[in-house]
Amino acid sequence: MRFNLLFFLLSLSCLYLALAQVSYEDCCLTYVKQHKTVKKLAVMYRVQETDGGCNIPAIVFTMRRGRRVCGDPREEWVKALMKNIDKSNSNSNSNPKHKHYRHPKRG
Repeated sequence: MRFNLLFFLLSLSCLYLALAQVSYEDCCLTYVKQHKTVKKLAVMYRVQETDGGCNIPAIVFTMRRGRRVCGDPREEWVKALMKNIDKSNSNSNSNPKHKHYRHPKRG
């Protein structure tokens, strides 16, 4: 009986650790400091909130080839880049000759 209980608790703790690691998989843990390359190559962004498994608020920029970079939402360059991307996206919807970038690789 003790062996069954011990095995069950061990299995449960392993499952808990595995699920805890998955929740942090797509979260920013630090911010980027160099922003010159980000300004040139960022094509889209998303907002990371502190709810759920993510510990810090961040703006996650996606680069042309799919690489992701995290910016501090309080930084002025991050706010300006978000506006530029929004402006660029609104222009691309109205201009059919606008150069389209391929979608980032998934997986």
